[in-house]
Amino acid sequence: MTARQLRFSESELLSDHDFAAPHRIGDQRLHGGFDAEGTYIPPRSKGRRKALDNWSAELRERGGDLLEADSSLLTGPRVPNYAQQCLLIENGVTRPFWNGLTITGKIEGRGRMIAQMPLPDLQSLIVEDIGDMSLGHLGKGLLTAHGIDEGGEPDKGIGGHDVMWFVARDLAFGPNAHPDVEPPGAIARPEADGKTPGRRMPQIELPYEMLLAFLMNLLLIEFRAEIGFASTQAILRTPTLFTDRRAEAEEAAMIVERIRTDEEIHVESLRLYLGELRKMTLNTVDGGTIRGEELIDPFWTGLVRWATVDQPRLAAENTYQALRKQILEAEHGMRILREFNALADPGYSLAAG
Repeated sequence: MTARQLRFSESELLSDHDFAAPHRIGDQRLHGGFDAEGTYIPPRSKGRRKALDNWSAELRERGGDLLEADSSLLTGPRVPNYAQQCLLIENGVTRPFWNGLTITGKIEGRGRMIAQMPLPDLQSLIVEDIGDMSLGHLGKGLLTAHGIDEGGEPDKGIGGHDVMWFVARDLAFGPNAHPDVEPPGAIARPEADGKTPGRRMPQIELPYEMLLAFLMNLLLIEFRAEIGFASTQAILRTPTLFTDRRAEAEEAAMIVERIRTDEEIHVESLRLYLGELRKMTLNTVDGGTIRGEELIDPFWTGLVRWATVDQPRLAAENTYQALRKQILEAEHGMRILREFNALADPGYSLAAG
């Protein structure tokens, strides 16, 4: 039986399949490509796919598994939900949806920093040899691939997820439909606001805590994005919306589908990194050791609570206040607002009541 390949070069992890056709919308070259049957193939998925499969199999043979998590973890009110967004577009209040596509693209573009982020020496934290694991390849192509997926390769004229969102937006609306908009400030957990002292994983040195926390937060961001992307796709595919640009809206939905396909490898990668970490023995600041799951599991549980109980209501309230102002500026704004409020998610009455 042939041994699995467990060590990969950066060029292997960044390698593309031989595309039969490039991914291009109009004059814009986008990452990824198509096979001979016209099926979309994500970028940098040739060696990366093989590597993830091999590392995952090894982890399972050692009695571990990928971190058990998916987007169903995230609950809570959404503003606007699908029905509310459809109501707004049907009544000509299109700026909120346009803003959402623009903001998503800009946030995706910021993700390019993942490719350049400095990493502490994980081998110094972990007792076991990580050379044959995904953890040993974070700085050898894995995070670079993730970051380029998000922010593209502007020096080569190849757009990533950021540009894909802008292309999808302009297909649905036409160019320059509304003024530009910047992403709002993030809603941070209390200990991340710079005012609340204390650490979540004081047993290990701070740079390692920051890396582990980053990976877990990034996984939750991917889950939250998946829910939003699915809703966006459904709106673009609603036959009664964008009736004067129906074909373009359908093409925009296909672009979102390609983004969602790309993101699957991000979610799987992050679950693998955290699954490996749970099975590792970590060096502590007092000279001892601790099992990775003793650090990962409590932090993850607290993070999920924040993301499912506290954060959604705060985000919904902030979004509602901004939307309310835009709705009331429209013709028949009060009527639209009443109907909008009536479509609020069950159990959500703080802002909509």
